[in-house]
Amino acid sequence: MSDRATGNRAVITGISAIAAGGTGAAAFWRALLDGRSNLGPVTRFTADDFPVRVVGEVAGEEILPTVDPRLAVQTDRWSQLALLLSEEALRDAAVRPEAFSPYDLGVITASSSGGNAFGQREIQALWSKGPRHVGPYQSIAWFYAATTGQLSIRHGMKGPCGVTVAEQAGGLDAFGQARRCLRRGDAKVVLTGGTEAPLSPYALLCQTTSRRLSTSTDPERAYLPFDAAARGHVPGEGGAILVLEAEESARERGVRPYGEVAGHAATFDPAPGAAGDTWPTPLRRAVELALVDAGVGPEEIDLVFADGAGTPELDRAEASCLVEVFGPCGVPVTAPKAQYGRLYAGGAPLDVVSAVLALREQVIPPTAAGVNPDPGYRLDVVDRPREAPLRTALVLARGYGGFNSALVVRSLDA
Repeated sequence: MSDRATGNRAVITGISAIAAGGTGAAAFWRALLDGRSNLGPVTRFTADDFPVRVVGEVAGEEILPTVDPRLAVQTDRWSQLALLLSEEALRDAAVRPEAFSPYDLGVITASSSGGNAFGQREIQALWSKGPRHVGPYQSIAWFYAATTGQLSIRHGMKGPCGVTVAEQAGGLDAFGQARRCLRRGDAKVVLTGGTEAPLSPYALLCQTTSRRLSTSTDPERAYLPFDAAARGHVPGEGGAILVLEAEESARERGVRPYGEVAGHAATFDPAPGAAGDTWPTPLRRAVELALVDAGVGPEEIDLVFADGAGTPELDRAEASCLVEVFGPCGVPVTAPKAQYGRLYAGGAPLDVVSAVLALREQVIPPTAAGVNPDPGYRLDVVDRPREAPLRTALVLARGYGGFNSALVVRSLDA
């Protein structure tokens, strides 16, 4: 039986966002429509010896000023970003956690690199000063599930909790898991999404081993998804936390949702060098399964938020998938992350925020002013804000190591 028939749809009632160029969902959206690059040089440490010089930093102090100082010493910046975002999302959804049973409230987030800056600081203290200078929170602050735990404690959420780890794809997988919890009746409200703060020296060094990072020094041309000049992505920090809620709960509270998470699917690429060609590709399979899960056909998708890896091989594979499913230039495609960087587990949740705002405002945000789409990809890449009738959006995310995830977001009147 479908979600629509049972009234058990998972709807988005609260959003938040933070990335280079915008703190808060409203400021983030304004920056997206402006279309300019918000990338820039590394400022928090000397990066002269690093091949990567352009990143997407969130402006402000190393420790976010809104975080309780007592909590700041226990947490990495990645978790602090999520704590800040959760306040905005709950406020936007008009959710007061104390009005619910704590077991009706869950937290499912995504993480890729964990609390790397906190871990680096503590390891430096160990080797330079000795074990007595390593704090007790080293054992938990770096861990992938630390953010989920901190959000659960902060808001008294004792229902289903967990973390998905699949690089950028994990940011969509978290929505899929949260949706399953709501459909089963395990919770009424779930905080979900993801954040990243991967711009510390050790974390940045680790990322360079993928050979997928741009070494350009020009912020306007450093990250160019679907551009013939693309040579890698730019890492960034930030993300989004959203309130996903059972439709019945939202109706009882009298709130109007942004839309619903209508379908999700995840697949995995074969091991490199595996015998035989895979067709349809795992990415295409994820797209098709997500559409089936949502009960929509390709002709009903009004826009696609692309993974937008920014490397020729990966862009070519994604473009081929989209052409196979939707036809040449068959659907508008955008990759706004070119403006603020690839945020790994935090990037896909930002795309979900962008998708629901696009559906609400009936405008597609552009990829970035500096991107010149390569016509060889046969995609309709949106290069400036475009007004259009929008009801259903597809969000794609791929993770290093072979992860693929697809999410369908739909207006409630669709």
